[in-house]
Amino acid sequence: MQRRDFIAVSALAAFGSALQGHAWAQAGYPAKPVRLIVPFPPGGPTDIMGRTAAKAMGDRLGQQFVVENKAGAGGNIGTDAVAKAAPDGYTIGLSAISSLAIAPHLYSNVPFNVEKDFVPFSLVGTTPCALVVHPSVPFNDLKGMVAYAKANPGKLNYATSGIGTSNHLAAELLQSVAGIKLSSVPYKGSSQIVPDLLSGTVQMSMESSLATTLQHIKAGKLKAIVVTSPQRAKALPDVPTVAESGYPGFAVETWFGLVAPAGTPQAIVTKLHDAWEAGAKSPEAQAAFDNISGNLRVTTPQQFAEFIAAENRRWGDLIRRLGIKAD
Repeated sequence: MQRRDFIAVSALAAFGSALQGHAWAQAGYPAKPVRLIVPFPPGGPTDIMGRTAAKAMGDRLGQQFVVENKAGAGGNIGTDAVAKAAPDGYTIGLSAISSLAIAPHLYSNVPFNVEKDFVPFSLVGTTPCALVVHPSVPFNDLKGMVAYAKANPGKLNYATSGIGTSNHLAAELLQSVAGIKLSSVPYKGSSQIVPDLLSGTVQMSMESSLATTLQHIKAGKLKAIVVTSPQRAKALPDVPTVAESGYPGFAVETWFGLVAPAGTPQAIVTKLHDAWEAGAKSPEAQAAFDNISGNLRVTTPQQFAEFIAAENRRWGDLIRRLGIKAD
């Protein structure tokens, strides 16, 4: 055999071996623990969703899914870590509306490209935003709040967990459709809001996690006057939606979903999706979401990708129209 032919045959053999090895790696996946990055601190609703998904997938795939909390920059640090991980299925992430639909329009320099750097494979959960008020305010429903705000422009203030967060944008959207102006008071996190809301230092808060205020609402120390989700919240069945209160079509939820780095083989993405879909049906998973007043969700990878694109259009349009900037 001539040297040229030998090289060609050897190259083909090596290529075939590589393909075979690649296929075997996918068929044998996962052969070692999988890292699931949660871009928020331990203990919160996002962390609980991540740990629930990790256990559900791990139980179905027979391998440990290890949660790594990588918090900071509103979820962008952890989400960026997923974007830059090897696309082999051994690093995946739970990201959220803040990083996947809001940050690209809010910051001038986001370190990842949502469309190019990720393979979304399923929504995991949503939480409704609720307008929670101190009992001293002179209204008990959204109609009364809008009337008071119009009669007293700028006198009502509301707390959010930061400029450009989902609860801040939910409040901005509500003001836009209702034709009112409220004063925003940004905090660094929801844990700092509750004491000031209880004391009346701030009059209202657009809460993106009912878990932080539900006990106070049930105790009568705070009032929830409306929820922003398409349907009433299971935790607050007597509280109407914004759509029911005179603004049809209004719907805002904070959402969370599973993503892998771009280039992750489709066979692995399918395995991960199917594991979450099966695990989400377990009573344990449902109970975990009920405990944080969340709604468990499962979508196909295509549905989640289309959802992310639609959310980017929606919030990008609002941010540009209102001229909101975080830097």
